[in-house]
Amino acid sequence: MNVLQKAVEGNRLTPTEALDILKNAPWTQVAEAANTVRHRINPGNKVGYTAFRIVNYTNVCEITCSFCSFCRPAHSSEAYVLSLDEIRQKTIEAKAKGADQIFLQGGVNKDIPLSYYTDVLNMLTQEMGVKVRGFSPVELVRIAEFNGITLDELLDIFKAAGLSSVPGAGAEILSDRMRQMLSPKKLPAQQWCDTLAACHKKGLPGSANIVFGSIETPEEIIEHLDYVRKTQDIAHGFKSFVVWTFQPQTDKFPIRHVRGDEYLKLLALTRLYFDNIPHIEVSLLGMGLSLGELGLHSGADDINSIVIEENVLQNHGLTTIEQAEEFIKNAGFTPYHRSLNFD
Repeated sequence: MNVLQKAVEGNRLTPTEALDILKNAPWTQVAEAANTVRHRINPGNKVGYTAFRIVNYTNVCEITCSFCSFCRPAHSSEAYVLSLDEIRQKTIEAKAKGADQIFLQGGVNKDIPLSYYTDVLNMLTQEMGVKVRGFSPVELVRIAEFNGITLDELLDIFKAAGLSSVPGAGAEILSDRMRQMLSPKKLPAQQWCDTLAACHKKGLPGSANIVFGSIETPEEIIEHLDYVRKTQDIAHGFKSFVVWTFQPQTDKFPIRHVRGDEYLKLLALTRLYFDNIPHIEVSLLGMGLSLGELGLHSGADDINSIVIEENVLQNHGLTTIEQAEEFIKNAGFTPYHRSLNFD
């Protein structure tokens, strides 16, 4: 059986088959197959979007990823930790623009007490009435370590304070060779997966992603996809998957140009490979509107979010709900405003 036809008919691809598609199949055929699967998994002509504000509560980070230009050492004159009042004001501004969700993320900062996080979560959910997605796996693991508690205990504390979902941040490439080059202080690939599985089992779902466009190999891309699919088989908490590309931020990490057809091919392959993840998001922020529109015809059924504030990446996407809905309609679909958890 042709491997693309196998996926179209709902049969699970093996890693070897996925690698063959990635290396050898024409991208247009992969995109066509993924579009068929997208409409089988998500019938109808709807495309989702979210409206949230990213709040980077601190830029102090001890992980020092080679590709990141955002983090600062604690002694830097540019280092900060946002106060509750500053986070409150950012939330007021976001709500005025139609956002009802906050994406809370920062660096790994050992000087922040546990009470800061719970105070922020309580303020956002109880006082401000917004939902909160927050904390990458490495943030969660290190916060637990800094406070001498287990990850499960920390998740219980954060969930009680109002956390409702977690991002799949810090994945980049789930290959330990690449992770040593990206940042030796980040979680190894399996620990990243285990941390997200623990979150999902606690009722804190989220998303997953891949970031490519460096010196990763095709084999490492498939290794990444397989890590995610196996984790989903265990805990079932990934609601969506998004493909990103590395952006030039520092001269410490090699990146390469990713062609549009290369991006669309991998996007489409994720729709074929992830028979257990319901939604595929296209990265408008990273790839721009024209390629994003093609992505919606290549397996994706979601444009992720309008971007009210982005401090880490250059934004090539949309900034208002009106723009998001117009974009989706112009692409030939019916927009709907979803929550971060697709509920």
